[in-house]
Amino acid sequence: MDGPDRADALGPMPKLPRPRQRWTVRRKAAVIEAVRGGWLRIEDACRVYRLSVDEFLAWERDIDRFGIHGLRSTRLQIYRDTEARKGKASKAGSQGKAGLVERRVFQPGPFAPGPGLP
Repeated sequence: MDGPDRADALGPMPKLPRPRQRWTVRRKAAVIEAVRGGWLRIEDACRVYRLSVDEFLAWERDIDRFGIHGLRSTRLQIYRDTEARKGKASKAGSQGKAGLVERRVFQPGPFAPGPGLP
C-alpha cells in the first residue's frame, strides 16, 4: 500500500530529526512515533541515528512509563532512583516483620505552626 492510501491508514508521518542532530525529547519521541507507526523500521532508525537497539527500547520504555518527560536525559537518574526505591520498598514490605510499619513523624519547620499555635 503506497501513496495517499498509506498516509490515510497510518496517519501523517512525523517530522524526523536530521542524523547527528542534538537529541531533544521531541526528536526522540518523533523517532519512536515513526517506528511505532510503521513509517520506519527499528533497524533503519538505529542505523541512521547510530543507536543501539537497547537504547531505542529504553526510550520506548521510558516514554511508556513516564511520558515524554521520561525521555529527558537529566531526569533519567531521578526516574531510575524512584523505581529502585519502589522495588526495595515492596521487597522490604514482604520480608519485614509482620505488623510493623515505618512511620514518619511530622516535624514542623520554622514557618509551620507548632502545637497550640494558630
